[in-house]
Amino acid sequence: GQAVRFARVCLEESVKHAMRRKTFGKKLIEHPVIRFKIAEMARQVEATQAMLESLTYQMNTMTKEEQNLKLGGDTAMLKVQATKVYEYCARESQQILGGISYVKGGLGEKVERLGREVRAYAIPGGSEEIMLDLSVRQAMKLSKVLKQKM
Repeated sequence: GQAVRFARVCLEESVKHAMRRKTFGKKLIEHPVIRFKIAEMARQVEATQAMLESLTYQMNTMTKEEQNLKLGGDTAMLKVQATKVYEYCARESQQILGGISYVKGGLGEKVERLGREVRAYAIPGGSEEIMLDLSVRQAMKLSKVLKQKM
């Protein structure tokens, strides 16, 4: 949840900066490449948020037994998705903010901090490769269980 929120903060800071900063006689937001970066960040953040909300709904409506059987793989996949989107948004936000994203203070301080801390979310939660493998193994296990019930 925090990784998705931090990705969204990077997006929000990028939009604010692009609306106020001028380059080559026009605002950054008027440059197509900047709009593309913002749109791509928004697409990824919104998709990941939807995934998080879907998983949360399932957790609230399933029994513990169902959760253990069905949600382990999806949870692992969401962890990978959220941290990859956070990393992407931190990097793109740094590109949009430029030099101010490397200063501990001022207009770019949020992006500076988030960019510095991004790997602290990806690494401790488990290797992306292991999480994705877990997701596939969980799906295979669930498939076997469901076939046996038919």
